[in-house]
Amino acid sequence: MNQPIPFGFPNGRSLRVLLPGVLLALAFPAWASLGDNVTTVQSDKAHMKGSLRTTATPHYVKHEITTPSGQVVREFVSSDGNVFAVAWQGQFQPDLQQLLGSYFDPIKQAVATQQRRGHGPVSVETSGFVFRQAGNARNLHGSAYVPAMLPQGVDVSEIQ
Repeated sequence: MNQPIPFGFPNGRSLRVLLPGVLLALAFPAWASLGDNVTTVQSDKAHMKGSLRTTATPHYVKHEITTPSGQVVREFVSSDGNVFAVAWQGQFQPDLQQLLGSYFDPIKQAVATQQRRGHGPVSVETSGFVFRQAGNARNLHGSAYVPAMLPQGVDVSEIQ
């Protein structure tokens, strides 16, 4: 079972805990991810040993994976077949390297430059990606998206 990567939650975890967790996560292979194509959703489902529910909207398709422990991961896929956003909620943090793919390292670096003291939510916004995570050890939730990949007509508030 993968160790969760603490990104500075209100319970006092700090950046000192973040870096070893991130390095541990780097040891695991990535499957599907932000910016990748829709074919990777099935890999995520298998990796998480979850069930998949798909919902189509006029602008995208939402693939919702629910794990046996109740973790919910949503992958938002545009009409061109690319994952433009991911969101998660549950008692444990999902494998962020798996979900964020090539965006994992830039997000990890951006979080490190904030030099967080372990309090409050994490929010990183650059021209290339947006990452947000909040909650506590029993109710974690977060999202990440690539602004340049957002389909026309999609409001970012839909990514949750």
